[in-house]
Amino acid sequence: MARVGLACFGSGVILLYGQTALPPLHWVILVTALAFLPPLYGRISGRKLPGTFLCVMIAAFLAGFAWSIWQAKTQLAERLPQSMEGKIVSVSGTLCGVPEPGSFGSVRFPFCVSQWHHLDAENLPSRLRLSWYGEDARRDLPPQLRLTVVLKRPHGAVNPRGFRYESWLFRQGYGATGTIRAVEPDLSVPCGITCHYHRWRGTLVDGLKAHLGNAESAPLIASLMLGYRGDLEAHHWQVLKATGTIHLVAISGLHLGLVAIAAGFLIRRLLIWAPEPWLSPARLRVITFAMVCSVTLIYALAAGFSVPTRRALLMVMVACWWVLSARKSQPFDAVLIAFFLVLLLDPLSPLDQGFWLSFGAVAVLTLVFSGLLGQKPWWQSLILAQVAIFAALWPILAFLDQGQPAIGFVANLIAIPLVSLLVMPAIFACAVILLLAPGIGDLAIGGLDMLLGGFWWFLQGISTIELPLLMPPMSQLIPAAVVIVLALVLPFTGFRLMAVTVVIFWLTFSAVYVVQPLGANKNPYTLSEVWVWDVGQGLSLLVRHEGRTLLYDTGPELEGVYSAVESVVVPNLRALGIEHIDTLVISHADNDHSGGIPQLHEHVSVGRIISGEPERLRKRLDSELGGRVEFCESSRISQRSFSYWRSVEGAQGNDASCVLTLSFNQGRQTLILSGDISEQAERAFLDEQGELEAIRSSHLVVLAPHHGSKTSSSRYWVDALQPDTVVFSAGYRHRYGHPHPEIVSRYEASGSRVFNTASSGAIRLVFGLEDVIVEEARTSAPFWIRRGTGAD
Repeated sequence: MARVGLACFGSGVILLYGQTALPPLHWVILVTALAFLPPLYGRISGRKLPGTFLCVMIAAFLAGFAWSIWQAKTQLAERLPQSMEGKIVSVSGTLCGVPEPGSFGSVRFPFCVSQWHHLDAENLPSRLRLSWYGEDARRDLPPQLRLTVVLKRPHGAVNPRGFRYESWLFRQGYGATGTIRAVEPDLSVPCGITCHYHRWRGTLVDGLKAHLGNAESAPLIASLMLGYRGDLEAHHWQVLKATGTIHLVAISGLHLGLVAIAAGFLIRRLLIWAPEPWLSPARLRVITFAMVCSVTLIYALAAGFSVPTRRALLMVMVACWWVLSARKSQPFDAVLIAFFLVLLLDPLSPLDQGFWLSFGAVAVLTLVFSGLLGQKPWWQSLILAQVAIFAALWPILAFLDQGQPAIGFVANLIAIPLVSLLVMPAIFACAVILLLAPGIGDLAIGGLDMLLGGFWWFLQGISTIELPLLMPPMSQLIPAAVVIVLALVLPFTGFRLMAVTVVIFWLTFSAVYVVQPLGANKNPYTLSEVWVWDVGQGLSLLVRHEGRTLLYDTGPELEGVYSAVESVVVPNLRALGIEHIDTLVISHADNDHSGGIPQLHEHVSVGRIISGEPERLRKRLDSELGGRVEFCESSRISQRSFSYWRSVEGAQGNDASCVLTLSFNQGRQTLILSGDISEQAERAFLDEQGELEAIRSSHLVVLAPHHGSKTSSSRYWVDALQPDTVVFSAGYRHRYGHPHPEIVSRYEASGSRVFNTASSGAIRLVFGLEDVIVEEARTSAPFWIRRGTGAD
């Protein structure tokens, strides 16, 4: 019953994060109390009532559900009020993280607020994520500061698939994000234990970086030794992602487990020399457990005590308890206890991908090394463990919209032993030398730099091997994973050999047959629909019409920082089963409309490429892609249901945008994709439309020109079209101020319904026979994602 209770509690915590709204906490607590009454009565009276077991399950489940609701409500209550967005405010507090380099030469860091100056509001955020831009931005900051900042509420792009920055901010406990206008020390701020900790770790990081100097592997050493990844550059992440080894540079269970094993070995050897009367076997186990946990905790603190590090620390402590308690319980009891404790102490854990991958890996490794497979040579155990993890985690990765690099199996099979047996011991030895004998620190760092240089050479080399990103459907992944796990569990050699055979066949099948040459879409779509993706300040839009797919613009790209193609477009195309784009239209060559075209071409095949600025676009592409770019010429396709238009030859920049007009359901609905044209191009477009009355008589949807800029959507344009629906694609509270309030009011005055990706998330338009259905991604998003409609 205890095992079932722990499992049900954890399930209740997890269930909350699938909800679109927070249930009333008081009602959940009431039902939980009622469910506890029958078991409690049976305990007091000594009588076992029917249904007691079921009541315990329900009560434990609801207890976990209520616990996560309370934690979520507490965190949501600390969000910045909407009335304070964009205002200059002054706050005092302490650094709660080591400052790291950000985009455009900025410095970013988390800030723990102790005082909001000249404000009486309650429940203001206690944790901010701040960026400091300009020539004065620096990383060597004192821990106690007074800052002048401009803040906004937590916000990020919301699409059906892809990374959600807003979810990450909620998970990390940030109540607001913002930029810094002024910085000054503030010694009046009390420096508590958290402040002293971050000052201590900042000193460690600065000291290590000073010792490392110009070592070629300095970013990797800092990441592996102290969990500081601020100096890792874009090329590092590309190699780690291509080889599936990102987990090796995040201080997690592997690193803490190695520390615990080394500490346990040394401590046991030292304690053996103690006189026997002083230490009984039971006392020896207790002292060993306490010292191992202390050493592991110190390393976790030095490594930043991040969310995955804290989770790994807890799991390692539970594993140490199980081992040092003479293994009196089943190994899966330790996994279950760790599962319960992680969710009890950190109920937001299910929002981390690492939570699912960590417990999935631990569960599989428990099967492999708990005696179910018997004693095996170390190399066989290593291969079996890697096979099991690779197979069992693949469905989890697929559920999280992540592919499995085919080369990742080989890379991890070699990299994990190298890191475990060579790299991390060398890292720890170097750390001890720097601590106890800094005079020979340069010699130790030189040797470590050579070792990591060789390791990085291996990863770089294997990352250049071109193998496909394997993403077979769940219908293939889950059965294969189940077969392999069963083969590992059943104590027959034949089943284990079968597991290896299945993995080899599976990889071959996935690489050769599942990943076929691109050119056909998996899920043909019969209706006409348009997806306006939420890409921030930019534009990317998908049209599926008459059995064909068209992608209009690819959104912004900031090299090494953000790519709309990688973060938004490709994950959502993959979710829709689209592997081929019949026509890619790049309205014009501005970066917020044309980013990431080569990356798009790596994931999907592209037919025609059309642009209003072909020459300018070709300069940014290689010869193969650039040679395929066609000029946007005014034309009509498919019985006037599809037309291109571009302004006169001399037009450049925004006014060179390729404008598309699409007609649906025999002219009942019309869609105009206007790019970034200005008032002058708007007039030219309207003057050349011979069927303007027909367009106006249909249900007209217009993508607002230039994101709703004041230089576009002129009164002449709005009055001539009088659209039924207008969509703005803009960034949330972006410095450009799109869409301009005057433009929004102008469309609303003409009777238009207005939508903005900044407040609606991705917008789906379904063109039915009678009407146009508009769906907003934020309306069906989880409860911590803010709702919003319209253009505000």
